[in-house]
Amino acid sequence: MSRSLEMTVFVAIVDAGSFVGAADVLGMSKAAVSRHIVALESRLGVRLLQRTTRRLSLTEEGQIFYQRAREVLNAMDEAESTVSERALEPGGRIRINVPVSYGITCLAPLWSGFMARYPKVELDISLNDRVVDLIEEGYDMAVRISALPSSSLICRRLATTRMMLCASPDYLRRRGTPTTPAELLHHDTLTYTLLANHEEWYFQGSEGQVRTRIRPKVLSNNGDTCRMIALQGGGITLQPDFILGADVRRGELIELLPNYKTQELGVYAVFPSRRQLSLKVRHMVDYLTQALNH
Repeated sequence: MSRSLEMTVFVAIVDAGSFVGAADVLGMSKAAVSRHIVALESRLGVRLLQRTTRRLSLTEEGQIFYQRAREVLNAMDEAESTVSERALEPGGRIRINVPVSYGITCLAPLWSGFMARYPKVELDISLNDRVVDLIEEGYDMAVRISALPSSSLICRRLATTRMMLCASPDYLRRRGTPTTPAELLHHDTLTYTLLANHEEWYFQGSEGQVRTRIRPKVLSNNGDTCRMIALQGGGITLQPDFILGADVRRGELIELLPNYKTQELGVYAVFPSRRQLSLKVRHMVDYLTQALNH
């Protein structure tokens, strides 16, 4: 008998919790399922399953064999799908988590282009600035903006964005224009609370990195809220260029501290595991990389 078939039958029994359930899943008779298990246990020389009229349980050897058999079957599935997917059109649903402002401003205009290119793919897009647990919450991928991606996740850099320090002309007329980062402590500042340290801003000057404390007038977990308050003359904000760039080009906001560089962040596609990266997700990442760099 096929060793891979024996493993498949054994794993199906454990997953289904019974011989009858495994038979239904595999489209076999209960007798055929039993023959495969008898042959497997005979070949291995150990009992894998404890069978009674009331319940089915794994022996210690069965628990060990189940884990390894599951790994082998997953590896076989991955090997086959890697080859077969090359000739297939991607399809199915992709669950994606993206930051709110970036998702609306930069990603929303791109989804229809992906759908036109891959009509069999369905998109389930969640906008949330919270760092979600991809595995626990069932996401295929997420887009995250950070200085460095999480070391616990697989990632691919899609684009970059630069932080901009800005205020409205009205605010600067009333309160003056800061010329050094240290002066920000005496201004009304509008800060994004999901920054690693939202009461400290970082700049790069001729003297190296400058860290300056601020006393936030407004704290918000949404960058567009800080932007709107800044446009109305409410203070100085430090936000990514995809939020403030258009306002600066129109002259509605003024970029400050031209002698200091602000932080550059990466825009990353992140995944729970490279082994689980399906064809549809690979096409999505390739598409976003190309589109965002254009």
